[in-house]
Amino acid sequence: MPSYEQLSELLDPVSTVLLTVECQQGVVGPDSALPELAREARFSGALRNVARLVAAAHASGVQVVHAIAERRPDGRGASRNARLFRAAERLPVLQLSGTHAVRVAPPIEVAEEDIVVRRLHGLSPIHGTAVDALLRNLGCRTLIVTGVSANVAIPNAVFDAVNLGYTAVVPADAVAGVPADYTSAMIRHTLALVATVATTDEVLGCLRRPGGRG
Repeated sequence: MPSYEQLSELLDPVSTVLLTVECQQGVVGPDSALPELAREARFSGALRNVARLVAAAHASGVQVVHAIAERRPDGRGASRNARLFRAAERLPVLQLSGTHAVRVAPPIEVAEEDIVVRRLHGLSPIHGTAVDALLRNLGCRTLIVTGVSANVAIPNAVFDAVNLGYTAVVPADAVAGVPADYTSAMIRHTLALVATVATTDEVLGCLRRPGGRG
């Protein structure tokens, strides 16, 4: 884990953005299309920790970006070149644009200044979306990556962020995947090689320090 000084240097509110990944009702909510993942996100405390980080970001002036995965009712433009996409088409809850399923899930609160980015295709919340351009326009240098899942979208986000020149910070207890032991192994053996891994409390300690923008 990084020292407080090292993490504080990375988490300058002026150049830090908090990204929540697929923290939407149809993924982590009570009526999730992926109930095992939803249970893990809630019972592990990851979803609550994402909400804590979002609240602290709002208070300190750190920009929050919510990345949502959705599809049109007619499926136009949706990816079909992997088993995951084809399986998603058969799930009982579809992430349809404009529906309850693609709203950010409680206890995360969306503020007026938050940016919500919606993608219709692919695996990554960054590649092929508007996120990179938005981050550059916001002056982002450090991206805090949170949400689900540790199986696919989270590693995609971290790798894309690093490849694009951002410093990635991953609060390990604000990320969830299935099975639970896979998440910890993936963070320890993969993400820790390319990102700064911390805890939610460590990140909160830096965001709440005196001198923030909020």
